[in-house]
Amino acid sequence: MIKADTSSKRLFILDTNVLMHDPTALFRFKEHDVYLPMVVLEELDAGKKGVSEVARNVRQVSRFLDELMCDVAVEDIEKGIPLSTRTMPDVEESDHSGRLFFQMHTLPSALPDALPGNKPDNNILATALALQTDHPDLTVTLVSKDINLRIKAAVLGIHAEDYYNDKVLDDVNLLYPGISELPADFWETHGNSVESWQQEGRNYYRVKGPLVESWHINECLYLPGENGFEALVREKNGDDALLETTRDYSGSRHTVWGISARNREQNFALNLLMDPEVDFVSLVGTAGTGKTLLALAAGLTQTLEENRYREIIMTRVTVPVGEDIGFLPGTEEEKMTPWMGALMDNLEVLTRSDVGGEWGRAATNDLLANRIRIRSMNFMRGRTFLNKYLILDEAQNLTPKQMKTLVTRAGPGTKVICLGNVAQIDTPYITETSSGLTYVVDRFKDWAHSGHIILTRGERSRLADYASEVL
Repeated sequence: MIKADTSSKRLFILDTNVLMHDPTALFRFKEHDVYLPMVVLEELDAGKKGVSEVARNVRQVSRFLDELMCDVAVEDIEKGIPLSTRTMPDVEESDHSGRLFFQMHTLPSALPDALPGNKPDNNILATALALQTDHPDLTVTLVSKDINLRIKAAVLGIHAEDYYNDKVLDDVNLLYPGISELPADFWETHGNSVESWQQEGRNYYRVKGPLVESWHINECLYLPGENGFEALVREKNGDDALLETTRDYSGSRHTVWGISARNREQNFALNLLMDPEVDFVSLVGTAGTGKTLLALAAGLTQTLEENRYREIIMTRVTVPVGEDIGFLPGTEEEKMTPWMGALMDNLEVLTRSDVGGEWGRAATNDLLANRIRIRSMNFMRGRTFLNKYLILDEAQNLTPKQMKTLVTRAGPGTKVICLGNVAQIDTPYITETSSGLTYVVDRFKDWAHSGHIILTRGERSRLADYASEVL
């Protein structure tokens, strides 16, 4: 029996898809109580088989419930199981002091005739209505990722919410941009005690001032204008920071595999991609901003010319835009070839040369084929990449868990590049604010060996730029 609480404590009814999405959702409601209808347990039992991520999540939920119910008497189950008995690594014990309740009796159904109670969603709605009637002093909330279920709940007068704990940010516009424009009076406000020196062709400035606290290490700073200034934040200690001027890749003097930067963001991106001290780089931008081209050019230069890495490994999640074309024949690389059209298109640009004719191009393609590997994401678990240049393309379609699995494959000497456009997500149940790409950008922004840039200007063609604006 649920005891009504006159305080601000609430009762959350969890839909099955919430637990399938996040097995730790049981412990994410702090001091509030959680209620599981019996139909949710039935749906969990039906979805436990298989090797998909959803099936693994369901089995993890079952393990959590088994641990919570260990050595608990029936009468104690009816009173509610304290959720604090199971400690989560990223949740303080004081935060989840609520109780877990199960549906132990058949509740009277008050559904209208238009909603028969034989469907699982309608059974959950009937349970929510019955709990509202039995406990008028208790705030009952249905939590579901099913939009239609939340609509039906609102029609019936049931308070329903989406599951928000998986969202990294409240709004994708709050995503860390990786680049900041300095105010016009920057040197007047921060240049009183500035120290400057030159080392290995770079200018260094140690500055102090109020803006420093808002910076992140490896953040890109610039002053616009003819006498502009572009630098990276290399060190930060309170209101004291060390700035290093960037290398100019926009001219023909400094190119990366024949590619030069066409705008300020691309120049910053090439500085991060070519920096051996930066182990993780994320590039976010719309179609045609040059993410894949810049990453490949930097990878070829550091692999073939500087011998910094042994080979380039490229992978992406295989989510089709339209209908799936079915099974693909061949080896792992041959199966991945249709998904790697972006790689082939950019390699054609990077290897375009009139020197040597057809024979020269064939020799170049053979050389690149030996140093570029295409790998499927399905076989990444348990692997360790040593001295590799790893490119994760279309990373916006990854979940945070998948992103963690891939980034942790990096061994000594490996650099990881994440590319993606959070406005083009093809995976169901992933949004701009819950994508693995958004997650990794937010978590890595304070690490000294990572860098991030949002590319805004399209450089593919005037047709592509216009289409991105008006379509």
